[in-house]
Amino acid sequence: MVFFQAYPPDFVKRISVVTPTYNEEENVREVYRQTKDVFAALPGYQYEHLFIDNASTDRTVAVLREIAAADPHVKIIVNARNFGHIRSPHHGLLQTTGDATVLLFADLQDPPQLITEFVKQWENGFKAALGVKDNSDESWLLFGIRKLYYRLVTGLSGTRLIRNFTGFGLYDRCIIDVLRTIDDPYPYFRGLVMEIGFEPALISYHQRARKRGITKNNFYTLYDIAMLGITSHSRVPLRMATMLGFTLSFMGMLAGFGYLVAKLLFWNVFSAGIAPIVIGGFVFLSMQLFFIGLLGEYIAAIHTQVLKRPLVVEKERINFDTTV
Repeated sequence: MVFFQAYPPDFVKRISVVTPTYNEEENVREVYRQTKDVFAALPGYQYEHLFIDNASTDRTVAVLREIAAADPHVKIIVNARNFGHIRSPHHGLLQTTGDATVLLFADLQDPPQLITEFVKQWENGFKAALGVKDNSDESWLLFGIRKLYYRLVTGLSGTRLIRNFTGFGLYDRCIIDVLRTIDDPYPYFRGLVMEIGFEPALISYHQRARKRGITKNNFYTLYDIAMLGITSHSRVPLRMATMLGFTLSFMGMLAGFGYLVAKLLFWNVFSAGIAPIVIGGFVFLSMQLFFIGLLGEYIAAIHTQVLKRPLVVEKERINFDTTV
């Protein structure tokens, strides 16, 4: 596989922009317009803007059709159903044809204008240029929880992961080509990018608040991606369960031996009572439930891998037969 490609002096590089959508009718025109303005200020580059829609129930697809009818740079993939926030964006990335690919979300919390800096770092030789949130307009509590999660996953992972990185960034074609060879039906994209191994350029930015529409993230989607990051890139929790189980068992044996000695020495005055038994039982049962649940997450991840289902099933493609 060729990772580094030399371009002739007169070669016009092509950049693909992928924008996943789900019920974003209020945002798609604006993200399209801002992206178009960015490339209007980047002479010497061709571009395509690929929207992959996850079976929206509002007018998102209708609006995208209007945009694509007027601009051949815009391509659309419409999924047969909602395949979730993990699989659909990844499938979109694999369908690009550019020499580099930008992942840009439709909510406009990540500024499209940063694409210019991504391209600059790419031209400087970096195979990936990643947007990293240094602060955010979201609630301080949610932003703090996200930071704690990134620290947790980074600490547990055997792969270096970038804190406060959501996927927004530019990726050279060689990275996309490697992703195409990875047969993963439920990929953790942020981890795969770092596992491939190229040193990225990190660009800090301020994440803006969503101005239109409502976020599609909820507790389940956030929990899903959090556990995916842990189960995909770390065996530490399983080893922690083994070590903690051994430690608690040893402590339990010591406590039991201590109670036995105390009872033998002070038979008439020593009364163990039921409290230590109840407290110990609750501690051991809660630890067992926690690690059984964690083990279930790993088994579920294995189950997903074994099924080998496609990332998405496409319902329709628009403008893919148009050359610009």
